[in-house]
Amino acid sequence: MAAPMPNSKMHFMKEQMSAAVGNSSVVVKMIACAVVIGYLLSFVTSAIPFMTVTPGYVMPPNARVYSFFMYCFVELHFWHVITDIAVVVLCGKLLEPLWGAPDMLIFFVVVNLGVGFVTALLYIVTYLVTLNEDYLFDVHIYGMAGYIAGFCVAVKQVMPDHCVANMPIGKMRNTHIPLALLLITILLKMLGALPGHYPCMFGSGILISWIYLRFYQKHSNGNRGDMGDNFSFASFFPNQLQPMIAILSNTVFNFLIRVKVCKKPQRRYDVSSPTTITVTLPGTEPHDAERRKQLALKALNDRLNKGDTAPAWPSMDDDAPASPTTPTSQDTPTSISIQTTSSPPTAPMPAMPAKLPLPEFKDPSRKEGGGGT
Repeated sequence: MAAPMPNSKMHFMKEQMSAAVGNSSVVVKMIACAVVIGYLLSFVTSAIPFMTVTPGYVMPPNARVYSFFMYCFVELHFWHVITDIAVVVLCGKLLEPLWGAPDMLIFFVVVNLGVGFVTALLYIVTYLVTLNEDYLFDVHIYGMAGYIAGFCVAVKQVMPDHCVANMPIGKMRNTHIPLALLLITILLKMLGALPGHYPCMFGSGILISWIYLRFYQKHSNGNRGDMGDNFSFASFFPNQLQPMIAILSNTVFNFLIRVKVCKKPQRRYDVSSPTTITVTLPGTEPHDAERRKQLALKALNDRLNKGDTAPAWPSMDDDAPASPTTPTSQDTPTSISIQTTSSPPTAPMPAMPAKLPLPEFKDPSRKEGGGGT
């Protein structure tokens, strides 16, 4: 009775995978089919050098530039194919509703082209240092390791504080996944479980996807990138290392601004309402930063509530009873919000008391019934 259990589990997993791919968009189906075709073509050994990126053949006189568009669909192991398809399907479920199919396809193309170019460049530089021709002609770059890294970075941008697992050292969140997987790929490469180009592809995938999402991704409101503090380069590292990484990354960024490679982020202020100021940062979308907006609004509401319950100022006249202070336009705190919110109602001005008759003062030097001057 226990024998058919593994077969039933495999059948269930196959049904779930088929249902997930079947319910996905056309872009996801096209990528999944291309990965399967690339895996089948990998059995033709003579075709592998033409479908993969070989550092020595991307330079003149061969200049196989077309391999940068094909290498990501080639896999030599079936479990790599399953991993690639699963990541593409997850990307379609999590990111496509937020970005749309065209933007997801642009992200796929940008990351894979950049990863192929950077990884090939690293091997060419390694050859120039070591003069070992094996780095030029015996290395074949293939697979979606770079895109898997890019997917992890995109998930970190959308849901940075989502808890993935509770570990003895603390909670594993989405913001920790890219660096953790990079360390795992390096460890598996040292153990011989992964080819040597995988750590290079994964590391370059993290960097390229972050650069694209940070500075160049176009949003529906016309802005580009995401300049939020939770998506800074230092946020990929542990808290103890973030100050040092922030100094280094900010120095590089300021240098790129000076040489006109990057643009300085611009902040736009909406002061159309006298009591509400809306600050818009480039790249902040409602669906990308809902968590940060809610935290900001909650903190501001707490501050406003504290301002409403402030104690009254004491009266300057010791004999007169203390009257509650009335907030003026200068004392009323100005709300700063991401979304336009109505400012708290201002307490009404108290009614002015009726005019009282002036008391009569008698001069003691004058006698009653006396005349004038």
